[in-house]
Amino acid sequence: MQTPIPVPAAEILLSCAEALRMVQDTFASQPTPPNENIPLEQALGRVLAEAVHADRDQPPFPRSTRDGFAVRAADLESSRTLRIVGAIRAGEEWTGAPLQPGEALEIMTGAPAPAGADAVLMVEHAKRDGDILLPSRTLSPGENIVPQGAEARSGDILLRPGVRLGPAEIALAASVGRHHLSVYARPTVAILSTGDELVSVEQTPGPQQIRNSNAYALAALVRQNGGEPRLLPVAADTRESLERSIARAAGCDMLVLSGGVSAGKYDLVEPVLASRGAQFLFTGVRMQPGKPAVFGRMTDVENPPEPASATRTQWIFGLPGNPVSVQVTAMLFALPMLRALGGEVNPQPAFAAAQLTQPVQVSPGLTRFLPARLTAGLEGTVVEPTGWKGSGDLHSNARANCYLVVPPDAVQLDKGTHVQVLLR
Repeated sequence: MQTPIPVPAAEILLSCAEALRMVQDTFASQPTPPNENIPLEQALGRVLAEAVHADRDQPPFPRSTRDGFAVRAADLESSRTLRIVGAIRAGEEWTGAPLQPGEALEIMTGAPAPAGADAVLMVEHAKRDGDILLPSRTLSPGENIVPQGAEARSGDILLRPGVRLGPAEIALAASVGRHHLSVYARPTVAILSTGDELVSVEQTPGPQQIRNSNAYALAALVRQNGGEPRLLPVAADTRESLERSIARAAGCDMLVLSGGVSAGKYDLVEPVLASRGAQFLFTGVRMQPGKPAVFGRMTDVENPPEPASATRTQWIFGLPGNPVSVQVTAMLFALPMLRALGGEVNPQPAFAAAQLTQPVQVSPGLTRFLPARLTAGLEGTVVEPTGWKGSGDLHSNARANCYLVVPPDAVQLDKGTHVQVLLR
């Protein structure tokens, strides 16, 4: 006789805000991940594991921010003409005497201001007649000059551990000579789709079958957020198939499943996970799409860490099988945890405010996430729903670049209402 499958002791149904806090409280206590040293040109998208310091003052000299003439600001109050005594380009050093009263020095953007000068007169604010300069305006001391050390002093921390490295951060690291950086290792994420109706993307589906799009969406989201996806074979809607597939996720930091988390006869994810010792932190969220979403953890006994006395935790997200549900719940819950496991500081979902372009009517009781299109312009940011037909509507989802957030107590949002959107 087959042993009955344990089920969770009780349903843990949270509001969307409570579920977000639950995940946040959990990832806030994660240990520091391991790190590795990589070349700077490979660092895009990685999470910094060390502090980056200024190796000298930034800028290392008083720097001109304009093409023009280095002058003494007081001279422009008292003199109608100045004598040009030389020129200096970026990368050069002025070797002449400090600037004297009544003198000016032609200077290019990025060049060091000479001793004696305290401002730069822009080239368009003066006329030149040979070596005579005729200013057309006055200046305040310090105008168009960045003082030495104004951006950073030698030894200052410029980048802290936990920042995800984009082009701006990489440029800053390069400016202080960091050709290699210590970064956190990428977390590994096992991706498991479940359901008898699924076939692989290269197959022709039968009349009642669909291609497995969820695995590829989740793999793309994992890569985009700094993880290493591992796609597992689709699990059939049987206990044996699901157990074999979940066992293949051993050694991964996270297991993300799609499908099999509702209350149907063949929704076996929760009982099979419970039979393997999983602890559930929530088993449902008052939201649409995504109400059956599951979050929990499991001890990975097959791949213990060092030292042997420690325990290795595998974090589990069971997501509903409909494609839009998968992507919304992944962005809200699974991806912040993934970024935390990768060492990122405060990896919250990204929300923004926008003005609604048309009325939206819903039933109250759930926090709703509707595929929508965000447009930002000089006159403000607006959002328009894409007219989805339910959580399986991949076409509407692909036209969207965000999700309109409808609060659980809302019945209708009027045109012009300021709303929140979940960015993606």
